[in-house]
Amino acid sequence: MTTEIITIGDELLLGQVVDTNSAWLGQILFKNNISVDYKTAIKDQESAIINQLKTSLERSELIIITGGLGPTKDDITKKTLAQFFNMSWRIDQNVLKQLEQFFEKRGRQLLEINKIQAELPDQCETLENQWGTAPGMWFNIKNKIIISLPGVPYEMKNIFEHVALPKILKHFSTPILVQKTILTFNVPESLLAQQIEAIENNLPKNIGLAYLPNLNCVRLRLTGESVNKTDVAVQIDDIIKQIIRVLGKNVISEKDTTLVEIIYDLLKNNKKTLSLAESCTGGLISHQLTALPGSSSFFVGSVVSYSNSVKHHQLGVENTLFETVGAVSEQVVEQMAKGVRERLKTDYSIAVSGIAGPSGGSKEKPVGTVVIGVSSIHTTRVKKFHLIGDRENVIGRSSNHALNMLRELILEEN
Repeated sequence: MTTEIITIGDELLLGQVVDTNSAWLGQILFKNNISVDYKTAIKDQESAIINQLKTSLERSELIIITGGLGPTKDDITKKTLAQFFNMSWRIDQNVLKQLEQFFEKRGRQLLEINKIQAELPDQCETLENQWGTAPGMWFNIKNKIIISLPGVPYEMKNIFEHVALPKILKHFSTPILVQKTILTFNVPESLLAQQIEAIENNLPKNIGLAYLPNLNCVRLRLTGESVNKTDVAVQIDDIIKQIIRVLGKNVISEKDTTLVEIIYDLLKNNKKTLSLAESCTGGLISHQLTALPGSSSFFVGSVVSYSNSVKHHQLGVENTLFETVGAVSEQVVEQMAKGVRERLKTDYSIAVSGIAGPSGGSKEKPVGTVVIGVSSIHTTRVKKFHLIGDRENVIGRSSNHALNMLRELILEEN
């Protein structure tokens, strides 16, 4: 089965809104053994929608469209679909009743413009929207399924998961897809490919390998297709064992995870606490940790010590060091790491200081120079890095290196 997603909206093409809908759809479809073959973003324009539908219907059996189902004049998806499929209109009384209840609960008047939501192409099935006002639509055109959903993520997700997906699974017979991911650290994608070339060249035809690089981390994703879930899972597990034998310690997890999630598990499982002293990362590591529910069980707090004054007064860094070796130095970062751990009374700490750019570098300390320290009651380790990329990349890579240094220390001590 060939599947594709079409997202409609000028704001998506202009970059004013990030398309999270297709990413979510791809994930939930794969969990249900449906892989997406095409993904396209197009304008809120009749000709663009029609041209894309012609292309999509030639190549795909399942087409999922999001966006353009509102009641205003710029929402033209429903009208264009009715025109393209040569359909008349009907009033869906259930939708109309739902709209009346929806507005009554909110103490608002149901306007004529809102009633337009109950007008649907006469040969489509209604996909009930209990989470908003625009219903979804299900078209069966010569056994090809076209699903049109609102662009509002909350509404789209609920309609798809609770209404459309069960219909899809009932309509289509799908193969079994198995996907497993391992996480590697600090090995470039090209070098990884070279190291596991023999394994990749001998993959079975039903299994594919993808490289997913991101800031010093590369996820290796194996995807297998089979009529028997157990068989393909065993195949993939065997391949993963081969990869681990080749890459050794560069494999930091045998599941689809992130460095911050690894730290989360290590600290929580070992009942240890963490504090941070962040300079050039500006609180990024703290944000990554607190974005995970339950992080309060181990994360005590942080000091964003951007200025030398804060490094001195809050963390106890000796003032003379700023003049002699500078803020971006092993000596300063060591005192930052020890200082925040002792002041916040935690088992572990991370400290980061660096030059993220684009200015501020020198011949001795060019942009991308970052010093990271991790500290425990037993030891403190400090390391200098020379990182590549723009400001965002340097900050992101600094965060990953800091988390990995902490990972290594925790594993050694527990």
